[in-house]
Amino acid sequence: MSDFALALGSFPLLLLLIFLRAPIGLAMLVLGAGGLWALSGSPQLWLAKMKNEGVSTFANYELSVIPMFLLMGQFATQGGMSRALFRAADALIGHRRGGVAMAAIGACAGFGAICGSSLATAATMSRVALPEMKAAGYSGALSTAALAAGGTLGILIPPSIVLVIFAILTEQNIATLFAAALLPGLLAVAGYGCAVRVYLWRHPGAAGHPRAASPWSARRAALWATWPVVTIFALVVGGIYGGIFSPTEGAAIGAALTGLAAWASGGLRDGGWITALRETAQTTGMVFFIILGAAVYNGFLGFARLPQELAELIVGQGISPWLVLGAMLVLYLVLGCFMDSLSMILLTLPTFWPIVVGLDFGMDPQALALWFGVLVLIVVEVGLITPPVGLNLFVIAAIEGETPAPQTWRAVVWFVAADLLRVALILALPALTLLPLWFG
Repeated sequence: MSDFALALGSFPLLLLLIFLRAPIGLAMLVLGAGGLWALSGSPQLWLAKMKNEGVSTFANYELSVIPMFLLMGQFATQGGMSRALFRAADALIGHRRGGVAMAAIGACAGFGAICGSSLATAATMSRVALPEMKAAGYSGALSTAALAAGGTLGILIPPSIVLVIFAILTEQNIATLFAAALLPGLLAVAGYGCAVRVYLWRHPGAAGHPRAASPWSARRAALWATWPVVTIFALVVGGIYGGIFSPTEGAAIGAALTGLAAWASGGLRDGGWITALRETAQTTGMVFFIILGAAVYNGFLGFARLPQELAELIVGQGISPWLVLGAMLVLYLVLGCFMDSLSMILLTLPTFWPIVVGLDFGMDPQALALWFGVLVLIVVEVGLITPPVGLNLFVIAAIEGETPAPQTWRAVVWFVAADLLRVALILALPALTLLPLWFG
């Protein structure tokens, strides 16, 4: 068997291990080590790889941004910022038809801006918003579907951990990639709001009974309660994009300010700070283990020259670049149904990126990276809510525990449709992701 065939054949085996619920990091680590052994015919190569891989992988200074953003999200959770965001959005638009569901989506976007994780955003906001939506008479189907979709905004709304990893793997500027994702993220919020209205047009009784609008005094008070989130987001993202400090420095400043805000609100008392540190350490360990496993596995693929030969094969065949891109996006959609976004990016990007760079989309490498990165993250979002196995759907179902899964699936289809329309829009108008190159 050729080296190329051996590397290519490892993909279905990896997917089988994941399907059997083996930890993704462990599966990639074992297959990568085994593949290096098979290619070299002795354990020396993979032993040398294992000896050096940990140091060479984690010596990357930019990876230090991950635990900082994770800690920022934990402090925000402990400090009750998710609740403040939802109450503000609810006070503004909760009296409108479907307004509470739209408020939950808007709060997810706000919390995603300081959390950076889809699953964490979905889980946190569900605990805050689900009781309020049920009390307002919203159906379980609409409530769970809206929160599952809103949770995906944690991936795209900067700062995002997956965006950081994408930037590192493609050697792009993190701040520029953050800026490129901002407008598509806002389009997602608008699209999900439209999906709520379309669903209510089809199911008029799903939003309960209308209520009176909140007094302006209550609206001002609810908005004022969100000032820590708004201030921290503006300082962190604005400071990073403005070149005042690096992404790592911005993440550290954001974590410190979020911690102070959480402490001032009383959220870090009674062991809250210990919980935040413990959750951050556990999640960081999980993320870094996946990164290590991906580094070993991709080292095996690189040693077998699979990315280079696959890129040469596809480019040499003269296949339409748009057809190749479409196939990649479909694969991301399928993988997103049973893999988390970070694992997908780490697994596929070292192979896919050389292929994309070799195709002619009429863009320079930096513009291509921004456009392709945003497209990939949007399609990954869709996979997280695609019935019947989207990960966000499982998270919401575990928390809510009452609505039959088929009802949620039928409701979430409208949010999936909104995402697919957004993909089509960005495919047709790449300029939506290239604004930071024009104004940067």
